[in-house]
Amino acid sequence: MTTLSLSLSAGCSGTFGSPYDQANGYVTEANEAIDEHNRLFQEARGTYEEAKEAVESGEDTSQAVDGITEARETIQEARGELERAREPLTEIQDLDVETQIKEYAVLLSEAIDAQIAAENREMRFYEILEQDPTLTDNRAEAEETLTEVGDGYEEAQNSYNQAQELANANPDLLKES
Repeated sequence: MTTLSLSLSAGCSGTFGSPYDQANGYVTEANEAIDEHNRLFQEARGTYEEAKEAVESGEDTSQAVDGITEARETIQEARGELERAREPLTEIQDLDVETQIKEYAVLLSEAIDAQIAAENREMRFYEILEQDPTLTDNRAEAEETLTEVGDGYEEAQNSYNQAQELANANPDLLKES
């Protein structure tokens, strides 16, 4: 997951509480939620990797299932942080700021939506593993779900890339902090 970073050009804002200051505040709020998402997401992936190694080595599958359950719950918590990040970005649409800033916020919101959808699919994968950790009976479903997960993350990355291109095309208006 990419961290959002938008710092509006200081020359554009004149007074405290201006629409640009508000937009910066909203993006800061979104960044904080995304940072927490990223931390939780990495934690979930690490827990999943440990559980996967336990299954592959033939260890007790009940411990592996516990790890998979923990990974699913952690990614669900991470997804909640993304939902929290999306909220302040929608507030930017009501501000009197340049169209490019609003477009940037929309692209980032779309990326977050795609990320959330991919994480929902990843949680479905974990649910499959909880029921069948060795994928004896559900391998095809698990593989299909993983393909959907990959497609969803690719969609999210494309939206993040579009937002970055917009920021690069408007360096005086959209600056990374």
